[in-house]
Amino acid sequence: MLHTIDHVNVVVSDLDEAKAFFRQLGFSIGNEGRLEGEWISAIVGLPDVKARYVTLSLGDVGTNLELIQYYSPASGQDPWMSKANQLGYRHIAFEVEDLERTVQDLKEKGVTFLSPIQTYPETGKRLVYFYGPDMILLELAQYPNPAEPEPKK
Repeated sequence: MLHTIDHVNVVVSDLDEAKAFFRQLGFSIGNEGRLEGEWISAIVGLPDVKARYVTLSLGDVGTNLELIQYYSPASGQDPWMSKANQLGYRHIAFEVEDLERTVQDLKEKGVTFLSPIQTYPETGKRLVYFYGPDMILLELAQYPNPAEPEPKK
């Protein structure tokens, strides 16, 4: 049976730009390298694969993100991929301790958010969406402190 999620893989158009972006979010760099040969072509089901990748980790909890840039065959972008109502991959959410401070820090680094911070009425969870490189939809979330009173419904 399954034990844990090992990593999330995201295809990007510019690996160096994407790596720099996720480092701003607090990720640290793990492995980096090139992918090519029959073994990778067989795994991904594409001919003559040539790519670069980097693995990034967040904190001590084993949250791993793998970014990959394909050179062959070249990647394309589906304009509907990052729409919140599309089937399949939707977004990656990151839990933060201080949502206002994190949003302000990222705004100072040029990140644009889709809306002001919102609160989920039933749970008090506060969240906001933003786009990363290549329109990757991302979320920041802050859960209510259990010591604080429940929000009124």
